[in-house]
Amino acid sequence: MNNYRMETKCVQGGYTPGNGEPRQIPIVQSTTFKYNTSEDMGKLFDLETSGYFYSRLQNPTCDTVAAKICALEGGTAAMLTSSGQAANFYAVFNIANCGDHVVASSTIYGGTFNLFSVTMKKMGIEFTFVAPNCSDEELAAAFRPNTKAVFGETIANPALTVLDIERFAKAAHEHQVPLIIDNTFATPINCRPFEWGADIVTHSTTKYMDGHASGVGGCIVDSGNFDWLAHADQFPGLCTPDDSYHGITYAEKFGKEGAFITKATAQLMRDFGSTQSPQTAFLLNLGLESLHVRMARHCENALAVAKFLKTHEQITWVSYPSLEGDPYYEAAKKYMPNGTCGVVSFGVKGGRVAAENFMGHLHIAAIETHVADARSCCLHPASSTHRQMNDEDLLAAGVSGDLVRLSCGLENAQDLIEDIAQALEAIKE
Repeated sequence: MNNYRMETKCVQGGYTPGNGEPRQIPIVQSTTFKYNTSEDMGKLFDLETSGYFYSRLQNPTCDTVAAKICALEGGTAAMLTSSGQAANFYAVFNIANCGDHVVASSTIYGGTFNLFSVTMKKMGIEFTFVAPNCSDEELAAAFRPNTKAVFGETIANPALTVLDIERFAKAAHEHQVPLIIDNTFATPINCRPFEWGADIVTHSTTKYMDGHASGVGGCIVDSGNFDWLAHADQFPGLCTPDDSYHGITYAEKFGKEGAFITKATAQLMRDFGSTQSPQTAFLLNLGLESLHVRMARHCENALAVAKFLKTHEQITWVSYPSLEGDPYYEAAKKYMPNGTCGVVSFGVKGGRVAAENFMGHLHIAAIETHVADARSCCLHPASSTHRQMNDEDLLAAGVSGDLVRLSCGLENAQDLIEDIAQALEAIKE
């Protein structure tokens, strides 16, 4: 399947039925699996053989869909999680523990920022947040001797900054740590971070991959490129024996291609249990089959809307990386030449009150926490997803009080524009 192009991988990746087997991936709706002897099951618990014994760790349906996403990203191993938040937590916690440090972009999604700056801080992991457009000197200064990873988003939600993946990967590797990229907004259709030096990719599959608001989920994909054993002192969890699995050393037994995902599954999923259900994975696969078609339409609609907003007198600013003149236009052309995403952020003249009033007059786009869906939706991040941030944190995250995040769905672009126009007219003073 690796030799096929993206469109074919979307439709057929991850699963090849045999003679007389189901054409669609089967939903293995079972918590448990039968074995003939205790010895057979014991080999699974010792990680001596592959297979399934309890769906909290692994399930055939979930693994099939993870394999498709892995193929789309060009990775070597992948796993599904119950949400994008779980994916980001596992990806970082798999290598950073109490007493460790992580460098992260400051413009990441508000929920992820809270996960890092509050919850994981309570676990003893410190995060230093740097602006995505910081200087090389500022980026280098953020690293510490105990830094274990660098984290960023391909396209930040909702600031829509584009991370210079190549530059951040270079800095991470100079300090002997991996770069973790959340590729939710771009999807592998528009950007493949591994090709630019990223080591681990995460997704909220709830967004474009599912595309129909039918199931919450996440995914982690390993590039198989980071050599953990070459930096064994940095990553003892992967490079020293795990007593909870009879002394297995993941990096030695599973190599750089499989160590990261095996540890995250066998250790973190075992203990935290943030597993995706087989039913949700099945629905996710249906979304993946049309991802390559939908992303083109999302991007087409968003660009049309961005161009309209750019010229409207009641709009103070527009952020959309594919819009010529945007501060991240050149970066978007480099990393995502075929399009970025369907999300447009913009400011409404009159500030926070005007922004919220404007959204209330929209007929097509519903006010939702959701984003990246077949149906258009909008949100005022400062009073919702980023509500827990103070003014300083909001500024660092690129979230102003007048910011509206509009996720353009698959509707007719002109209908979206006319709906926006009437809503702006309704709040005109």
